[in-house]
Amino acid sequence: MTEFLRDARSGPMAGLLAAALGVAALAGPPGALAQDESGYVEESDPLVRAKLAEWQDRKLGLLLHWGPYSQWGIVESWSLCSEDVPWCERSMEDYGAYKKAYEALPSTFDPTAFDPERWARAARDAGMKYVVFTTKHHDGFSMFDTRLTDYRITAPATPFSADPRADVTREIFDAFREQGFMVGVYFSKPDWHSPDYWWPYFATPDRNPNYDIGTYPDRWRRFVEFTHGQVEELMSRYGRIDILWLDGGWVRVMSPEEVQARMARPDNSQLRIQSQDIEMPRLVESARRRQPGLIVVDRAVEGPYQNYLTPEARVPDEAIPHPWEVPMPMATSWSYKPDDVYKPARQLVHMLADVVSKGGNLLLNIGPGPDGTWHEAAYDRLAELGAWLALNGEAIYGTRAVAPFGDGKVRLTRRPDGTAYAIYLADEGETRLPASVRVPGLRPAPGATVSLVGRDAELAWETGDAGLSIRVPESARDDPPGAYAWVFRITARD
Repeated sequence: MTEFLRDARSGPMAGLLAAALGVAALAGPPGALAQDESGYVEESDPLVRAKLAEWQDRKLGLLLHWGPYSQWGIVESWSLCSEDVPWCERSMEDYGAYKKAYEALPSTFDPTAFDPERWARAARDAGMKYVVFTTKHHDGFSMFDTRLTDYRITAPATPFSADPRADVTREIFDAFREQGFMVGVYFSKPDWHSPDYWWPYFATPDRNPNYDIGTYPDRWRRFVEFTHGQVEELMSRYGRIDILWLDGGWVRVMSPEEVQARMARPDNSQLRIQSQDIEMPRLVESARRRQPGLIVVDRAVEGPYQNYLTPEARVPDEAIPHPWEVPMPMATSWSYKPDDVYKPARQLVHMLADVVSKGGNLLLNIGPGPDGTWHEAAYDRLAELGAWLALNGEAIYGTRAVAPFGDGKVRLTRRPDGTAYAIYLADEGETRLPASVRVPGLRPAPGATVSLVGRDAELAWETGDAGLSIRVPESARDDPPGAYAWVFRITARD
């Protein structure tokens, strides 16, 4: 760390700062796997570590939840699940009739207005750098040209199969790679359409297999091979893949003691919990043989196959000393809703600054509609986000966390060359900078320069017991560059 940040380095946050910057995890030589008390295991493969570092530099990504369920404007997959929770609500009293109607949705799914090139251009112009697409959600419908099931978008029963763009996964990945994106495969480990996960012989009381795996090992074995076969298809037939983003964290190995402990929890009393060994070591070894350096995200499963953490739809209060990402819907729903309301651009900018200041990435989700289009509000928000990043991206991309990360309306980031940034988050309706901006906990070394990104002039500054105080001249106060958040650059003199 450079001299001008010496006070932050020597404070009580110094150890966390070193981890948040990835010094041990990403810059050192590969060694044996190391697991800390949070369950995170550092990756030893140098190719994966290098790709993780690149992914951390990209900061902002796009997640797409899309499938035949978009025709009903409902939450993806979960209405098939017979759990008494709000996200499993359905529109019919008769579950059998509902499931039959739901599983018939592919017969009317015909997104003829699908335009992945427009999606990719809009995401690029918004400053997004990677994409994750739902190739298969929990309902088991494959949005790719799998050869292992007819429950897929390219099956003759799906009208869109006659379209030359029917393999939407290929079209999306090709369009986004053309714009320089890293590409991620979202894939659900559970498959509620598979007769080897939800056996039609039994009722389906919850998200788990509806039969005892120990009693029927051959049925589970077929499901494991089916899962491995589909992942193999995605890894071998769709070009370069950078991320394998596995959802359904309940599909995992559990000891008998852990099963009993989980079943004892009040919120799990209705679930049929059992160990579900999907043979992750073999699956990952095969995937990385096809895709060297592949980042694997086995979500919510502690161990060596969760290369980065994914706190869902919430920004942690503190920095996390490991690679991490916040998946967040840009609107209120992951999947398409006809009347959905999108978050204001100011909120998205502030969220991005907050996440990045704590060492994370932000993965914003859009749910395409049944015709293959996005809400116009999605394009509007992306354009506003892109305008802010076009001016202030140097404070976001390629940065790492720096203690004390943020305080009040200010968030901090740092580049490898030692340049630091203080991002001032403007209140709703605030269009004028204050005369003085305080940056608690940061004390630049003598001779450092402070400037407002978007303006050339150096600003006066001083330090005291509370940290850095920047004086903002009247000209900059009245006409600050950009909107929603303003960025101060703090640079050490050579």
